[in-house]
Amino acid sequence: MVSLLFSRIVSTAVLFVISHLAGVLAAPSGWDGLNNQARDILARATPAAPHFVVYGDQYVSGTTGPPALSFLLLEGAWDKAEEWTTLTASERTTVKSQYAAAGISLVVSVFGSTDVPTTTGADPIGTANTMAAWVKQYDLDGIDVDYEDFGAFDSGTGSAENWLISFTQQLRTQLPVGQYILTHAPVAPWFSPNYWGGGGYLKVHNTVGSLIDWYNVQFYNQGTSEYTTCSGLLTASSSTWPQTALFQIAASGVPSSKLVIGKPATSSDATNGYMSTSTLASCVSQAKSQGWNGGVMVWEFPGAAASWISAVRASSWPV
Repeated sequence: MVSLLFSRIVSTAVLFVISHLAGVLAAPSGWDGLNNQARDILARATPAAPHFVVYGDQYVSGTTGPPALSFLLLEGAWDKAEEWTTLTASERTTVKSQYAAAGISLVVSVFGSTDVPTTTGADPIGTANTMAAWVKQYDLDGIDVDYEDFGAFDSGTGSAENWLISFTQQLRTQLPVGQYILTHAPVAPWFSPNYWGGGGYLKVHNTVGSLIDWYNVQFYNQGTSEYTTCSGLLTASSSTWPQTALFQIAASGVPSSKLVIGKPATSSDATNGYMSTSTLASCVSQAKSQGWNGGVMVWEFPGAAASWISAVRASSWPV
């Protein structure tokens, strides 16, 4: 993304969604009598807020498999996502079980800054079917829509919004609510009301928000002074992107529990919008005290790993 997760964004990344319990989770005893299909569905079930999401696309020499998969593009899996496909089914099952035991879901992210699906005329229905089939084939817990077709949004015709709506609806026919995670990763300015000719992400939310589990909102790469203080991030955005701070988006009708604050792990992981972990932890604590419990997303591993998450949630959901 260059507005979402991972410095090198091709089309498919894998996200790590960490349980808010943040501990090693044992399978509930009630699973003992369930068949394998029922166990699989329960393992993929959408975790409750808060969500702690780590994107991983950066290549780390010598690693195989998570936590460094990369994006799924229109042309297929690339980088670490492609590497995931080279593991045997048994190897993938072993990795998945280790993450599940730690309360972590693996979700593939699609498009990123590489693909502009609306502009290039990709069919939203066929694309959704293909990508959902990939999720199922390679046994992931869901899909993250990192749509970054800025030209389509800027056109003001509604082409971007309508494409996203159709794509999301079709994804849910293949990846049902409650059985698979489905998230979106919009840039914060796309939630600005009365700004986008096609209605922006508020139109997307008002039409298919019930199908989207949460939004990994990119509060970075939107200007050198945008979303860099707690007030600018939480309560009052600048006039450049009006009404797009966290609680302003919530005031526009998006449930605050679905709004996950996205930030870069280091200053080199984004052009701008970086906050230190201590500053971000203070903002997260302030937001929680006002009733928000969405969680935090970070771009990207390995700049952000367990210690980054622990530091950011230290004043709100300490572990």
